[in-house]
Amino acid sequence: MILVSHGIYPKEDLHLGIKPLTIRDFPLNERPRERMLKEGASVLSNQELLAIILRSGTKEESVLQLSHRLIQQFEGLNLLKDATIDELIAVKGIGNAKAVEILASLELGKRVNRLQIEDRYIIRSPEDGANYVMDEMRFLSQEHFVCIYLNTKNQVLHKQTVFIGSLNASIVHPREVFKEAMRRSAASIICFHNHPSGDPNPSREDIEVTQRLSECGKIVGIDVLDHIIIGDQKFVSLKEKGYV
Repeated sequence: MILVSHGIYPKEDLHLGIKPLTIRDFPLNERPRERMLKEGASVLSNQELLAIILRSGTKEESVLQLSHRLIQQFEGLNLLKDATIDELIAVKGIGNAKAVEILASLELGKRVNRLQIEDRYIIRSPEDGANYVMDEMRFLSQEHFVCIYLNTKNQVLHKQTVFIGSLNASIVHPREVFKEAMRRSAASIICFHNHPSGDPNPSREDIEVTQRLSECGKIVGIDVLDHIIIGDQKFVSLKEKGYV
């Protein structure tokens, strides 16, 4: 028999009418909220942090069991972070209120992370650029073409998704890329797009788009510093490849 705190308990207990454990049945020093107050948030597991957000379990499960099952069902935070309301409430024990609380917490974390990056971010190298977008772009299931607009000090002024879909030179129009650059008075641009396969090696279309945008940038006086292809924790800089 596996421990109850891991979310599994004997089915026969339910048939015998034995009441499942609640969070109050755990010693104080094992309860997530008390542990966080004493030791800080960083020591808590994903299961414990999620249990604090959920606050309560169900008649059949403690909140720790519910949070463990939820993480298992979404195969960890990787899929949970992109879950929809409908996907969450389809999980037994998660109603509208709990689903909204989970999504609100995830969204707040994303916004705080963006603020911390954008308030200080200067791009000096392809690696800086890749780090800026990697967490956001490496899990996307479709290709996204994203532009970052920089000032004369290479500080990020703005980030915008210009196009979603398979990349080719006829669809990614320079007008859309440089219109925002002019509106923001940007000195330069770095372009990004992701390969959902996880392999960032450039295709012929990637190279054609890069060369076309680079030529247009020279005409309007706004440098295209790089086009970076994002894979799964990998990237390829087309500037380093000699295409910019």
